[in-house]
Parts: sequence; structure tokens; C-alpha cells
Amino acid sequence: MQNITLGYAMTGSFCTLKASLAALENLARLPIKIKPIMSEMVYNTDTRFFKASDLIEKVENICGEKIIHDIVGAEPIGPKNLLDILVVAPATGNTLSKTALGITDTAVTMAIKAHLRNNKPVVLGIATNDALGGSAKNIGLLHNTKNIYFVPYRQDDPHSKNNSLICNFSLITETVEAALKGNQLQPVII
Repeated sequence: MQNITLGYAMTGSFCTLKASLAALENLARLPIKIKPIMSEMVYNTDTRFFKASDLIEKVENICGEKIIHDIVGAEPIGPKNLLDILVVAPATGNTLSKTALGITDTAVTMAIKAHLRNNKPVVLGIATNDALGGSAKNIGLLHNTKNIYFVPYRQDDPHSKNNSLICNFSLITETVEAALKGNQLQPVII
């Protein structure tokens, strides 16, 4: 994998941002260009996991580019054909459901919609506490959607959070490589 432009989007599963950053750092070691994207919530929210300004600085330093963080910034991804592949990790149940239903009201959902119009792959790294609850039917729809690929995932904590799923962030690079060839990395459920 080289000489591609990869979009890397983050949504509000704040407890998984550290793992997502590690995956982003791994991708940044490759001879590729990375365009960072954040949901407005991630871009503007201080949490116990990260101060927003610290997270922004870290991501921009890794990518060497300013973060796309609003709908206006994300919209040109489609018409200007800016990306070869888009990764969303973490992808919350909210973002997954909006994507399945065609709702475009954040920078990340706009990036997904804009990128899909070019018939190119989107890789989703699930991290949500309601994946096997309210979001399950929408995740099922996405599994049957052209150009959507999933980072292999598992139950997060089946006894304390029985509806929660989380991707294996260490498999993002491998999933991207497979998706660029039109293949879903298997097994998708681990």
C-alpha cells in the first residue's frame, strides 16, 4: 500500500481514541498521505480521556495536515475525489446508524457520503455500547452495502456490556489493504 490518500475519521467513542491514535500512527509509517477528519463532537469536547486541543494537536502532527471538522470542509471529498479510501475508527452506533439511513449531519457522515459517491471503499471500525441493541439492524444494513468494509470486531465486555462491540484496532491496516482490493478481511466477527 503506497501512494494513496487515506481519510481517517474519528467519532465520539472517547474511551477508544487512544487505540485509534495507535492505529493512525501505524498507518502514518506507510508511504501514504492521510487526511484527518473528526466529528464536531470529538473536535470540540474535552473528556477524561483527552483534552480536545491536545487530541487535535496530536492528530495534526501525525498526519501533517489540518483536521476536517465540519460539513463544509468534508463536502468537497466527493466532487474533488480527494480520497482513495476512508477509515472511520472509532465508528459509533450513532454514526453507523446515520450512515445506514443516509443521514448526513456531521463532518464524518458527510465525508462518508461524499466518498461513497465515487464508488470507493469505506472501512468502519466499530466501537459502540449499543451495537447489539438499537444499532444492530443498521450494522446489518451496512454489512450488505457496496463499498463498506468492517475492521474485524468482537463483543467488548459480554457480561457487563452485553450489547457492546469493539473492533480490533490493530487490524485497521490489514483491513485497509484488503478493502483496497475489494475484499472484506475475514473473519469479520472474532
